[in-house]
Amino acid sequence: MSTLIKILALSVAALAVSTSALAAGKDDPAAELAKLLEGRVAGPPVNCISLSQAQGTRVIDRTAIVYDFGTTIYVNYPRGSADALSSDDILLTKTFSTQLCKMDIVRMVDRTGHFPKSFVSLGQFIPYKRSAGAK
Repeated sequence: MSTLIKILALSVAALAVSTSALAAGKDDPAAELAKLLEGRVAGPPVNCISLSQAQGTRVIDRTAIVYDFGTTIYVNYPRGSADALSSDDILLTKTFSTQLCKMDIVRMVDRTGHFPKSFVSLGQFIPYKRSAGAK
């Protein structure tokens, strides 16, 4: 399966986010991110993640992109232009390997009209794992 198809599949998976979570995220992105990170501990940032192991993505409006790897989630705070992030848009990422890395470009495409809207340059990926005492 090509990398582009995997990325598109991850974008479709992001659509499965519940309506209430989307509404909460639009009102308070910091609260939405805090809820996702609840009971998790940050590890040292990494420059790249393996796209083939990602189970889904989620955009936190104007803040971050979250990549779900099951037991670990990676949060990416884009370098500049984070205001362009919107859960209403589709993420389109073109990579040249099986990894998504710092400084790769993610384009935002309008979900309704399918026209390009903006882009962000990725920063480092911060892994968050459940703490020993978390459920």
